[in-house]
Amino acid sequence: MADQPLGDPSSDPLGPEDEVEGAEPPADAQPARRRPKPGERRVQILHTLAQMLEQPGAERITTAGLAAKLEVSEAALYRHFASKAQMFEGLIEFIESSVFTLVNQVQQRDLAAREQARLMLTVLLQFAEKNPGMSRVMAGDALVFENERLTARMNQFFDRFESQLRQALKSAGDADGSATPTADAQARASVVASFALGRIQRFARSGFKRVPTEHLDAALAQLI
Repeated sequence: MADQPLGDPSSDPLGPEDEVEGAEPPADAQPARRRPKPGERRVQILHTLAQMLEQPGAERITTAGLAAKLEVSEAALYRHFASKAQMFEGLIEFIESSVFTLVNQVQQRDLAAREQARLMLTVLLQFAEKNPGMSRVMAGDALVFENERLTARMNQFFDRFESQLRQALKSAGDADGSATPTADAQARASVVASFALGRIQRFARSGFKRVPTEHLDAALAQLI
């Protein structure tokens, strides 16, 4: 996973597994576990979930397995997330925020529209490559047996990305003097978005061996 904060930094209640203030322990007692900062446990849960998704061939992740990895009870997880679906939603929120922040930065640069579209595709694939666990969520593999709303939300992510591409490609068509810039942009954006999803799925299903940016410059020359 990229070295970026996960989840909402809002304050969450602490559970029995977290250190609480109280009387001084006996001299021979084991050192108390450090009390997490507000929101830190939530971030830790999401970070660990993403790490578990990075294991090639990993089976469906259970809350019991996640709790064991964190060395806490399942009840401790549910003090921070109402369900496992909410944990996956936290990962999807991170994907959305990270990718579209980068896309917006590309759009704000003084670049030709076609170059903007190339960079938008590049930052999406680079994000997936740097975050293998997230790529399984993006590809949908990690969501197969989870709540249907998670797959729907990930589909919306790619629809939004395709829309952003379409805007850039329409501007490129206008600049080129195309007679049908809107139709051309719709067709090309659909192809490019499908290519991106295919590369991410191949990365996830190859055990992270076939990187999404493989021969990317040559592919971009054909696509955009």
